[in-house]
Amino acid sequence: MEIKKKNTPTKKNNGKDQVNRPKIPKSVFGNVFFYIFAVFALYLVFGAFVQQSLNDEKKPISALVTLINEEKVRDVVVFGDRIEVMQKDGTKFVTDKEASISFDQILANNNVDRSKISGKVEIQHRVTVDQIISPILMFGLPLLIVFLIFRQMKNAGGDILSFGKSRAKLFSKEMSKITFEDVAGNEEAKVEMKEIVDFLKNSEKYRKLGARIPKGVLLVGPSGVGKTLLARAIAGEANVPFFSVAGSEFIEMLVGVGSARARDLFAMAKQSQPSLIFIDEIDAIGRQRGMGIGGGHDEREQTLNQILVEMDGFDTRTDVIVLAATNRPDMLDPALIRAGRFDRTITIPLPDLEDRKEILKIHMRGKPFASDVSVDNVAKKTVGFSGADIENMLNESAILAARNERQAIFPIDVEEAALKVTMGSERRTLQTDQEKKVVAYHEAGHALVASNVEDMDPVHRVSIIARGGSLGHTSFPPEWDRYNE
Repeated sequence: MEIKKKNTPTKKNNGKDQVNRPKIPKSVFGNVFFYIFAVFALYLVFGAFVQQSLNDEKKPISALVTLINEEKVRDVVVFGDRIEVMQKDGTKFVTDKEASISFDQILANNNVDRSKISGKVEIQHRVTVDQIISPILMFGLPLLIVFLIFRQMKNAGGDILSFGKSRAKLFSKEMSKITFEDVAGNEEAKVEMKEIVDFLKNSEKYRKLGARIPKGVLLVGPSGVGKTLLARAIAGEANVPFFSVAGSEFIEMLVGVGSARARDLFAMAKQSQPSLIFIDEIDAIGRQRGMGIGGGHDEREQTLNQILVEMDGFDTRTDVIVLAATNRPDMLDPALIRAGRFDRTITIPLPDLEDRKEILKIHMRGKPFASDVSVDNVAKKTVGFSGADIENMLNESAILAARNERQAIFPIDVEEAALKVTMGSERRTLQTDQEKKVVAYHEAGHALVASNVEDMDPVHRVSIIARGGSLGHTSFPPEWDRYNE
């Protein structure tokens, strides 16, 4: 069973595509250290910039005294403990003085006449980078650290509280839909599915006759046959909200989270009714009780108990149908699959010959196949393949053709891809001639027996090339689908 056309829904951030998905909190200490590093980096960058601008040329205070006596100084600017000196020849340098002595005291102590300075002597009050950064580092940085810690603790607390929120994805009415016309294969299952759609669209018609809408529908079948695809087709046909969640998403490390998520999921579905709940791989939480390590108090069993209670709580006026899919129905708890909870079990088998032809036609679109590639022949040689296996086989055949630099996909590519999907890639093992001879005798025995047994399928291929875990193989695929052996 496969989809005929692929409609990729556009992701919308309107709160309908995904419900109650909590954000993962960032590391508290990681953020704190980041901000500390950023502050120090800014301090070093600005400090280095200012230091470079002031240290183009630096001289001692004695050089300044000598230049003033020689009447070579034009202007002097004093700010803090630093003196900028502009000479008459246009050159500039800086010098440092003691913090407790003024510029006039320096001139007086060295018997220098201030009138020898031809220009002006200006006293400025500048704010340096050190004066700005130091209070920030002393008072602001501790406050920033405390603020970040409390904010992260608040976010973490919110995430802990949101553990009980459902992780289900909501496929709303506005999103692109998949209908039964987009699904190929298994017409019998689709008929039963269409009846469920009619329940959701025309529920009053059944209530007038005293009929009750099924509370749950269990989809059973091997992996890859399209159980999830059929569930989405129901939602698309009925045009109702479709909540999709995997069974494993209920379970968390904290006790009670799974049951809380189950309650939240059913509450959201009831608020949006008529609606559908789809639980994929329900065997992750629906296994038989009493088999876990924790006994009856196991977290998984608590989640299952909550689902049982929620499904029993549906009244005749509640238009919520629970769909569940599994490939291990034998592992489910009897209380879960009894009538009144999962009222229907729909079996979705592997596709038959006609279904495989339709699936092949779907996945052959857009791929250049040679004229001698026959859909009928490929369908006959893929007995037992699921829809996912067929899609994988055709994809592998395209890869093989591209690897061999062909312009189209030939039958040899399809046949090699089918072997790769079922048995694995070729293994060039280091075998001696004697080992190869033994494998050849072994496979020849299979071929001889198959060719001499009445009503046996004809031998299609004999190989002593190792694949997967085997050293050789003899294949005789059935010519038609058989249900009796």
